[in-house]
Amino acid sequence: METVDLARLQFALTAGAHFLFVALTLGLATLVAVVQTRATLTGSPVHMRMTRFWGQLYIINYAMGIVTGLVMEFQLGLSWSGLTEYAGNVFGSALAIEALVAFFIESTFLGLWIFGWNKLNRWAHLALIWIVTLTAYASAFWIMIANGFLQNPVGHVVDGGTLRLVDFGAMVANPAAQVAFWHVMGGAMITGGFFMAGVSAYHLRKRTAEQDFFRKSLRLGIGVALPATFVTATFGGISFDTMQPTKIAAWVGSAERLAEAQAEMVARLGPGDYLPPVEWVRGGGLTMVILLVVMLLVAAASCVLMAFRPVVRGFRLWHWLLTAMIPVPFVTVIAGWIFREMGRQPWAVYGLLKTADAMSSVTETQMRFSIIAFASVFSVLILINYWLLARHARRGPDAVALGDRPIDTPSAPALSF
Repeated sequence: METVDLARLQFALTAGAHFLFVALTLGLATLVAVVQTRATLTGSPVHMRMTRFWGQLYIINYAMGIVTGLVMEFQLGLSWSGLTEYAGNVFGSALAIEALVAFFIESTFLGLWIFGWNKLNRWAHLALIWIVTLTAYASAFWIMIANGFLQNPVGHVVDGGTLRLVDFGAMVANPAAQVAFWHVMGGAMITGGFFMAGVSAYHLRKRTAEQDFFRKSLRLGIGVALPATFVTATFGGISFDTMQPTKIAAWVGSAERLAEAQAEMVARLGPGDYLPPVEWVRGGGLTMVILLVVMLLVAAASCVLMAFRPVVRGFRLWHWLLTAMIPVPFVTVIAGWIFREMGRQPWAVYGLLKTADAMSSVTETQMRFSIIAFASVFSVLILINYWLLARHARRGPDAVALGDRPIDTPSAPALSF
């Protein structure tokens, strides 16, 4: 591999791993907020216990997502200084807003939500989780604005060999970002919905004591996942109107379309190879579409089966299928990410800066070492995260620690020396 290929592989591994945490975080935050709203409005004890159980799983995933997200910032400076020097003044503004407004607000209010159980007014506590959820959406929005600029650069001028932002509104209204945001949000709702349904189906299959708890959770998970598949498919279809001609040609795969797209780019930018890796684009796109159809069929069939109470209680084959579906949305979002990002190649900023020119001055040995280091750290974090999620999910709601200390229960006395 050339150094640029190693750098791309490094970023693909770390960005893809981080995206796994993000998808579940966005989906679970919404579901937890909905469940707590129901609990607050009705005073339902089972829904309050559902809030605590699913909220604890959300917190575990969120904490690991923060750690992996911090690494992404380092990579821009370590491996892609050419990109930040050339276009950082433009897309960096969206990243700064994401960090200063969305991320810090989200973290602050999540801390208040975690430690405010049985201490804050119930309506204030409910407001906290909705602020956390909305700021999580805001964080995803600004990330997609930055990514949308790389896909379809707008609102800038070239000044002294670098890009300068002149129309912030145009960058925010970029169709390549707006459509992708709703597509990603739909995918996150599918991920959260199938995760909740799959964990619930596991407990229903094992005939644990909390049958009513997990029947309600299963219905909510499927009830969110099914419409989310339609939303995701709709915005995925709309996104073809915002795609680069070279990506569309690679997706179609015909030699004629590829030759036509290449000729258009040569006429516009001069001699060069402007086609993305066709196999990766088609493979990622086909995997995404096929798995989306599978999830749609499973969610639709599950909605029908949920109408029959004996089936919900005792259809173990269906329970096993839903549990087995837990990883499918994760594979789907990674396939979609590959389709989106590989389709942009060979450009870091489409039509303006090639990936090879966006790299830092690093050697092949340095890149190989950093790949090994990053891959090792991310592998450990992913394994820890999913071990913790599986461990706490199997234990059920009785083992939840979140919000289990009443307000009038004194905390353990501090040690004195």
